[in-house]
Amino acid sequence: MNLLDKKKLFEDKKTELEKLLASPDIINAKQRYQKTAREHAHVLKVLSLFESFEKCLHDLEANRALHRETDDSEAELLSFIQDDIAQLERLREELEKKIIEALLPKGENEGRNIIIEIRAGTGGEEASLFAADIYRMYVKYAEKNGFQTEPLGTSPSDKGGFKEIIFSIKGEDVFSRFRFESGTHRVQRVPVTESSGRIHTSAITVAILPEAEDIDVSLDTKDLRIDTFRASGHGGQSVNTMDSAIRITHLPTKIVVSCQDERSQFKNKEKAIRILKARLFEKKQREEREKRSRERKSQVGTGDRSEKIRTYNFPQNRVTDHRINLTLYSLDHILDGNMEDIVLELSKAQYEKSINDPSFQIFNK
Repeated sequence: MNLLDKKKLFEDKKTELEKLLASPDIINAKQRYQKTAREHAHVLKVLSLFESFEKCLHDLEANRALHRETDDSEAELLSFIQDDIAQLERLREELEKKIIEALLPKGENEGRNIIIEIRAGTGGEEASLFAADIYRMYVKYAEKNGFQTEPLGTSPSDKGGFKEIIFSIKGEDVFSRFRFESGTHRVQRVPVTESSGRIHTSAITVAILPEAEDIDVSLDTKDLRIDTFRASGHGGQSVNTMDSAIRITHLPTKIVVSCQDERSQFKNKEKAIRILKARLFEKKQREEREKRSRERKSQVGTGDRSEKIRTYNFPQNRVTDHRINLTLYSLDHILDGNMEDIVLELSKAQYEKSINDPSFQIFNK
């Protein structure tokens, strides 16, 4: 994959957008001007990445040539060059990742914040504990990328896990970083409750929902049944003496959302509405995708929760992504929020599939 072959596309796009921004017609059309200005800023950002990538490749080659020409007797100089090469290799990988993400075809959800729903599946308490592990992994990865996380709803298990946890992540390009996480995640390990040391397999489901805006989903109050109830903690004991918990039922679709984490009824209702809108928006998009089978075939994964996408094997410290046959022996590192290698390889695979699609285009028309 020669990424630099794509640089001219962005140079041509920059020229096109600059002519458009100078046009009197677009200056008087506020929304169109803002959209074009954002695209122009994105193109400039990608061109800057290309320039940094070119410089990095040039510096790498220069350092490698110097290393080949340096005598073994100059140990201090050799060590300095080797350190420089290692730093440049890390920079090259980081720039490559960012450029590949920029080259991926932009879907309708690019630029949106997301809501993540994690639910324990088969495996009982062990699945709930694994749900907590994956939640922490996502939060740490979000923090490393400067994203903001906000819990929206939780259903804790008895041993400190989660039967369900829903939270939002906000930030630039957040959807592109998490777009491949929807599906079934399996864990293979010895549960804390297992005395004989046998390895068990449990599973959780993850759903990545683009956060809906008001223009995406219109809610009619007559379609909503809103119930209040008293929030409860472990074992059903009351944690609030007031009926602050909210349950919203969307009558046309029978989608039900409950929220009880906040002491304020208003805040619980606000969070429940956000989750409901995201689920309705995802349902609408899913139904549209099902009508476009060709598009599904061009994706790394369907995004369906029933699709087994990844296995986390603790005894072997191994993570396997089944969609691209990727195996990494760094499970502990990945669970600590270092998901970069997985995200990069999935992005590469999506890019390779996309460019073989006759309808592929980097820039949306």
